[in-house]
Amino acid sequence: MGIFDGRRIVLGVTGGIAAYKAVEVCRRLVDAGAHVSPILTKGAEKFIGRATFDALASEKVQTSLWEEEHPIPHTNLGQKADLILVCPATARLLSDYRTGRSADLLTATLLATRAPVIVCPAMHTEMWEQPSVQENIKELIQRGVEIVGPEEGRLAGGDDGAGRLSDPVSIVAAVERVLNSGLNSQIQDFAGLQVLVSAGGTKEPICPVRYIGNRSSGKQGHAIAIEAATRGAVVTCVTTEPSQSPQHPHLRVVAVETADEMAQAVFSQAAKSDLVIMAAAVADFTPVTKSDKKIKKSEEGLEIHLEPTVDILASLGSSHNGKQILVGFAAETNDLEENAKKKLNTKGVDLIVANDVSEANVGFNHDTNAAVLFDSTGRRTELPLADKRHIAQAILDIALKLRVDKHREIGETQ
Repeated sequence: MGIFDGRRIVLGVTGGIAAYKAVEVCRRLVDAGAHVSPILTKGAEKFIGRATFDALASEKVQTSLWEEEHPIPHTNLGQKADLILVCPATARLLSDYRTGRSADLLTATLLATRAPVIVCPAMHTEMWEQPSVQENIKELIQRGVEIVGPEEGRLAGGDDGAGRLSDPVSIVAAVERVLNSGLNSQIQDFAGLQVLVSAGGTKEPICPVRYIGNRSSGKQGHAIAIEAATRGAVVTCVTTEPSQSPQHPHLRVVAVETADEMAQAVFSQAAKSDLVIMAAAVADFTPVTKSDKKIKKSEEGLEIHLEPTVDILASLGSSHNGKQILVGFAAETNDLEENAKKKLNTKGVDLIVANDVSEANVGFNHDTNAAVLFDSTGRRTELPLADKRHIAQAILDIALKLRVDKHREIGETQ
């Protein structure tokens, strides 16, 4: 049996170069048992032929309010759908959906449904960063629409930046999560809790041009932040990748760059947080001196003297109160279990999330992750390769259980 057996999904495809990825999304949904009803806008037909979706989907493509067999196709599709997925979603679709403009069959269907909706934006960086687009995204989130992506990467114009459509695996994983939990009926088990999450890799400047950094993209930390917010927490996300950070009415983003800036931001919020999750890859060293001018290339080479940065996790571990749960991360390339347990004991944390970043599709810059969790009770939990949102859910589940157990112990001793 497929995970989507008996589920009816309307797949809306709009006119963007990323429309070709919707073919893979369609195939995966059908293979998992879903009944997929495709809607293509006129713009989408400029990029991908309807014959492709006719062959792969569960029924033929619909494109018009006026030329379909059913006299009111939008009502028919909207009422029968268990979920509507728009992949990709252009800036125009976001604007029309927010303002309630029924411009075509797809937007009419979105307005004629009570089913949960997932929207996967894809556009060029300048468009994605426009204040009007961001306002539309924020408003849709507040109305309960699930936003997946976009990601940072190679774009159609040949440059790199934010706006790339999320990977089909991540999109289908979001569909599974929403259908299984029900977007509007999700258990708010983090309601009333303050959660602090750090994300991304710090950048330690050598000069105005160069820096010492690492490969962390912030994706796992961001996934944890949005998952905690979705489950009712008030979240502060301290991140070095603010343009990639998730958006939610209960989520506040604090942008930082260096280890020192991250330490200051984290320390200012940690004491009032019920749960602190240090997913960021904080640099262990920073240059002793930073040039205020660009350092020119020299045949003589370059010597850089480094000094340790503040150990944020250890500082938190030595001072966090008995009721607070502190979670650390360990990105390893060898001796994972030994190194993770050592970090668990020396840093004074409640839970360590360890992953082997040398493995395929694990860790830095991937949409997927695999991890082994070690907690202060001696429990070991293995999380196989999965979408980072699924990994985030598992981490929060265990952290919440640790909090409940700790509070129970405190109550029994009082």
